[in-house]
Amino acid sequence: MMNRLKKASALVLAVLLTLALASGCGQKKTGASSSGTASASPADGFTPAQFRVGALKGPTAMGLVKLMSDSDGGEKTANSYTFSISASPDEIAPALIKGELDMACVPANLAATLYQKTSGGVEVLAVNTLGVLYIVENGNAVQSVKDLKGKTIAASGKGATPEFALRHLLRENGINPDTDVAIDWKSEHAECVSALASGAETIAMLPQPFVTVAQAKLPDLRVALDLTKEWEKLDSGSALLTGVIVARREAVESNPGAVDAFLKEYAASVDWVNAHTADAAKLIGQYDIVAAAVAEKALPACNIVCMTGDELKTKLSGYLEVLYGENPASVGGVLPKDDFYYGA
Repeated sequence: MMNRLKKASALVLAVLLTLALASGCGQKKTGASSSGTASASPADGFTPAQFRVGALKGPTAMGLVKLMSDSDGGEKTANSYTFSISASPDEIAPALIKGELDMACVPANLAATLYQKTSGGVEVLAVNTLGVLYIVENGNAVQSVKDLKGKTIAASGKGATPEFALRHLLRENGINPDTDVAIDWKSEHAECVSALASGAETIAMLPQPFVTVAQAKLPDLRVALDLTKEWEKLDSGSALLTGVIVARREAVESNPGAVDAFLKEYAASVDWVNAHTADAAKLIGQYDIVAAAVAEKALPACNIVCMTGDELKTKLSGYLEVLYGENPASVGGVLPKDDFYYGA
């Protein structure tokens, strides 16, 4: 038992280092803007822009790495870019509000909150990450959401989107989240893994890439449910989302052609990342987003996308409505208006 607890403690430290969640981490510049490399010109319908783009360590930044690498490596890009990687949304949000960033990859609900805080001064360009939450189990008891009835689930994220998503899925599957299950709320994901390792718990809700890190230490840990797929089964028109790309409205309105060019380049980057897992993982490690070995295993389960236009509005607005129903404060107190959704 002591041996397993030591392994769990080591896992906690490894994950914290891997995901760089410790406080005090600042933005990391990934290179100077790629001046002189823009492939577009006024003749192409727009003037290339210089965009400052922020992203978070974890899945929401992974889809950017090919564009980041091209930009930093002097490859031709439609615009000039300066990228920065941060450890926490608390670092990105003020920079965006102050105009120190033009675009940012942020949690979906934070985008709605920023829209309210800036009186509509930001808009969402694309969904960049679908859900990354999974139910994992030491055992084979859970084959469907309905199998969670009567079970104890270790989880973190109480009062935040993980709780709201879990409660919604349970309720939609006929399970009362207050009486039919016991949710053992932990302060962080690492505590859930420690509980699994010690045998105190057998079921937990964890996000990627944390699931991959946990499975490396606990080989018998099984992914029982992909909550993104379980949400799709509800056929509500919405989707379980993790991250989006937002931009300052001023930056968008001053050069919409450059924004459209960025979205095309981002979509190409996403396609490349999803098609070249090993090479993408190396870049993800180089940019200190997630350790390369973890990224290579986790990428197929990170649901990295580039969802724009009407699909963006349908999926994101539906998701925000669910969060609003659980806790209006989670989306800034009021649902965003139509001008929140770029291109829809």
